[in-house]
Formats: sequence, structure tokens, C-alpha cells
Amino acid sequence: MPSTGELGELERHLNGDRMQQPLPLDGRRPLHLEEPAGLQTPWTRDFHDLSFEWRRLFAEALGTFLLVLVAAGGTVVDARSHGQVPLDARVVAPGLMVMAVIYFMGTVSGAHLNPAVTISFALRRNFPWKRVPGYVAAQLAGSVLAAGFLRATFGNIGHLGATEPGAGTSGATAALIEFVLTAGLVSVILGTASGARNIGANAALAVSGYIILAGLWAAPVSGASMNPARSLGPALIGGHWTDWWAYVVGPVAGAALAVGFAWVLRGPPSKAADEAAQGGEQ
Repeated sequence: MPSTGELGELERHLNGDRMQQPLPLDGRRPLHLEEPAGLQTPWTRDFHDLSFEWRRLFAEALGTFLLVLVAAGGTVVDARSHGQVPLDARVVAPGLMVMAVIYFMGTVSGAHLNPAVTISFALRRNFPWKRVPGYVAAQLAGSVLAAGFLRATFGNIGHLGATEPGAGTSGATAALIEFVLTAGLVSVILGTASGARNIGANAALAVSGYIILAGLWAAPVSGASMNPARSLGPALIGGHWTDWWAYVVGPVAGAALAVGFAWVLRGPPSKAADEAAQGGEQ
């Protein structure tokens, strides 16, 4: 009677023979060689399957809606409650929301939530340019819906949380601050995407931590938006367009600079960063 070791060797030999069998002309693997159902690649990992693109766009719209609801909502509720939401709470809340969104839907769309992030992934060649317009449109739609919800619920108060330069700060200075802040934010995102990945636990903590730290010192100066979608939604619904361009030019330029930093620090993009930008599991 063969020993346990001999049986294991025989099984490995037979499995090897089966895997080396040629596939039929239709390219499909025979049933006895198919992966078990639980091991097959789910649609969330098949980024090139365009039939599920609507799910990714919905995820981006929903995630951006939640982000803007908290980021702009803090200012709106503070105005409604006559100062009951302090500044530190208003800058911590968006960071925590970004962390939560990365955890619950990062595997669907990559949880960009920000046109500057989407553009940076495309510049870094981790994300196809042809899909950038859809992601950006979904992010803007989520922001507009959040601002519309706030206006319908609380009225047009607090400029609906629109970002604007602080007292004594010019639009050019605000754009410069947003440029530097976004360069740092996107550097963190690209760095963790090439290592821990944008959907991993370490990345979620790093990204949310950066957003909170940036807001703690820069919110009184520029609003610490770092996100064109976050700024444009409230501006559009509330009609408050003060120096709005600073919150488009600054973040996009900062994201481009961060891509340059990534090339200097890490060289060509990695496969892990592709999966982080596109959604999927490790």
C-alpha cells in the first residue's frame, strides 16, 4: 500500500499532466480544469470589462457624494447651528469619510473621488485616458447632488460649504496653497498605490491622515479643498464663485507635479498601482 508521501507525489504528477493538456479550439478550459467558483475572478477585478463600467461610475458618484456631504455639510450645519461645529471637526470629518469610502468601495472603482487623483493616475499610466471623462463626470455629479441635498435640507446658508480664500488671502495665494497641498496628497496616494495600494489598510490611513493634517493648518487660508469636484459642486448649486478657478488650477497642477515626483522616486509605474487605480483585490 503506497505511503502518504507517495500518494501526494502521485496527485501532484496527475495535476501537472492535466494542466499541461492543450486547450480546445474555442479557448475554454475543460470542466475538470476550471477554477472553483469561489476562485474565479469577480467583475470588480476585471477592469477591462466595460459592461460593468456603470457600477464603477456609480461608486465614484456615491463616494464623492458622501465626501462632499461631510466636507461642505460641516460648514452648512455650523452656520445653521450658530457655531456648533468647530473648525477642527470640519477638517477631521472629510478625512475620516475618505478612509471609510476607500474601505467599502475601493475594490470597485479605486475610490478616486477627486478629478485631480483620476488625472494623476492617467498621467502615471495606471489608468486609461479614455475612461477619465466618465470618472470625472461621476465625481462632479456626486458633488452636485450632495450640494443640492444640503440646499434642499438646510437652505442656501454658509455658501453651501463652498471653498474660498480666507480673510486677507488672494485667489493666487489660495491657488498656490492648493497646488502644494494637492502635490502632497497625490504623492501619498501614488506612493501607497505602488506599495500598500490605494485600497489597502495602510493606504486608507495614510490618505485620510494627510487630508486631516492639511486641513488643520490650511483650512483657514484656502479651505484645504485639494479636490475640484468638492469645490465646484457647492459653487454651482449655491452660486458662490469667489476665486473658483484656484480650486481647479491649483489641484490639477499639484497632481501633475506629484506624478513627476513619483517618476523620480519610483521610476516606471507598477502593476500594483494599476490595480489600485482601477479597483480590485490583492
